[in-house]
Amino acid sequence: MANRLAQTTSPYLLQHADNPVDWWPWSPEAFEEARKRDVPVLLSVGYASCHWCHVMAHESFEDDTVAAYLNAHFVPVKVDREERPDVDAVYMEAVQAATGHGGWPMTVFLTADAEPFYFGTYFPPEARHGSPSFQQVLEGVVAAWTDRRDEVAEVAGRIVADLAGRSLVHGGDGVPGESEVAQALLGLTREYDEQRGGFGGAPKFPPSMAVEFLLRHHARTGSEGALQMAADTCSAMARGGIYDQLGGGFARYSVDREWVVPHFEKMLYDNALLCRVYAHLWRATGSDEARRIALETADFMVRELRTAEGGFASALDADSEDADGKHVEGAYYVWTPAQLREVLGEDDAAFAAAHFGVTEDGTFEEGASVLRLPGELGPVDADRVADVRARLLAARDERPHPGRDDKVVAAWNGLAIAALAETGAYFDRPDLVERATEAADLLVRVHLGEVARLTRTSKDGRAGDNAGVLEDYGDVAEGFLALAAVTGEGAWLEFAGFLLDIVLEQFTGEGGQLYDTAHDAEQLIRRPQDPTDSATPSGWTAAAGALLSYAAYTGSEAHRTAAEGALGVVKALGPRVPRFVGWGLAVAEALLDGPREVAVAGPVGGELHRTALLGRAPGAVVAAGEGAGAGAEFPLLVDRPQVGGEPTAYVCRHFVCDAPTTDAAELAVKLGG
Repeated sequence: MANRLAQTTSPYLLQHADNPVDWWPWSPEAFEEARKRDVPVLLSVGYASCHWCHVMAHESFEDDTVAAYLNAHFVPVKVDREERPDVDAVYMEAVQAATGHGGWPMTVFLTADAEPFYFGTYFPPEARHGSPSFQQVLEGVVAAWTDRRDEVAEVAGRIVADLAGRSLVHGGDGVPGESEVAQALLGLTREYDEQRGGFGGAPKFPPSMAVEFLLRHHARTGSEGALQMAADTCSAMARGGIYDQLGGGFARYSVDREWVVPHFEKMLYDNALLCRVYAHLWRATGSDEARRIALETADFMVRELRTAEGGFASALDADSEDADGKHVEGAYYVWTPAQLREVLGEDDAAFAAAHFGVTEDGTFEEGASVLRLPGELGPVDADRVADVRARLLAARDERPHPGRDDKVVAAWNGLAIAALAETGAYFDRPDLVERATEAADLLVRVHLGEVARLTRTSKDGRAGDNAGVLEDYGDVAEGFLALAAVTGEGAWLEFAGFLLDIVLEQFTGEGGQLYDTAHDAEQLIRRPQDPTDSATPSGWTAAAGALLSYAAYTGSEAHRTAAEGALGVVKALGPRVPRFVGWGLAVAEALLDGPREVAVAGPVGGELHRTALLGRAPGAVVAAGEGAGAGAEFPLLVDRPQVGGEPTAYVCRHFVCDAPTTDAAELAVKLGG
């Protein structure tokens, strides 16, 4: 019998709809039920492509005995962290403060007032390695609730007070300048892995936002060290197992320092950010490898993640069925020498094994290897590699595919729109620009809909119930601004302005600080507020970047002031933790450079427009169009006539403009080309 989750749109919640656990979605009614029954709430937070969430579900939540005990003594509440990042953030902060670490699945016990008093992450079905079993944890919580209620209330009150007291130091004493940016670069250099690329040790995550900062810093200052770190990191990832050498696209992270074995889930946000990074790396260096990876990653997103409605799904699972029908991590992606021979025959299998690093012992589990490009093999036969790749890809396609989390998350689609629009423009792929436009149309039609506020998610063309958070507004505005630059359609600039006005009205506090939830959002035990970039730009830095670009497009003082106020946090954090404020530092580079405003009075897609888009000046904004209506589309084009009837470009920054030019080569020089 299905539980209450059967009525939801979240693929993660729907995975639990047939559990014997009597799950509730996060709702006032669930807490009312806990109050009425005088029992605690068990809050379980995860997401659809989370490996250990599946494991705990199978071991505990599908077990009739565990479920019966849970249902009798708790109100169980299930939350998809990707639908409710605000709920996730508030309780994850409590888990990390109490235990020193966090992760998913997250398991938190709450009072009927939503105050947490005991937490953990994954609990096994039997006690092991010093960790109690899930049943022991449940029984311990029930005993404390029954016999030591005063203690429970005291602990809960102390945790809530501690969280409330963590006010953010937002560095409201001005914007980051040359000194902070230089210190941030030095900090990254110290953590850089010179042998293998990337930063820090294992597990190693793709540092897409730090690389954006490095590329912008190089463009502005000419720093060769910054460019080298960016290029070498991108090359190491492109040749590693973290990159899908057959189908394109990146896995979530590498479990080792060498980028060999990935955690195989593929997320939309990683691929959107990395697609854009490799396109920008190509723009800076002309690297063929960077061009190939940008295009293959764009094609992967369109082929594997695009939904019937034109949006992009959240993720592909790490797990899929192996030859024996068991759900195994990486089964879809790994190869043994025998499997290569079966598909390719002896000669080509030996060639493929050498080319892709497939060994008899294997680099993964049970003798299987993750495909990568391990060595400098000298010149390779490109046609033979292409043929082998195509045959292996076709054979892989016959395997059971990983599951797909089909929900469309507004923020991540905003990142994908920016990546596809720019990649399409750089490499003359109008189809990619069309896919970006269709995703943007879906966001306007379904996520904005009638209510004129952004909804966080949709599925099958139906908007979810949860309000957009700051990262949704910031990333979608970023995507719309990139689309406006590429297509010359001013409507996208207008939509971005509409979203950013809501940021000013609903998400902005004193001294330039920003909040992750709107002023009128559901009140949680603490209002979440996190300026650090982790897997994606934080809402804070995403909004700062979009506000800065919008101000450059329109001359709006309010948006410029808000961007500068938000960047105070980058002044404070950039020198101390540069790896965790990469996008904030990239936005700081744009601020230090102007950013430049480029108006092209000429045809969209023409030589001057293309040259402007390929300019490397950090965060430069581009408006293109011709004719009497162009100024109505873009304020930058007002009173910008063509010179001598020729397409003409105007480059300005800080209210000072260069002489107009009709020469593409001269424009390229003006924009750091």
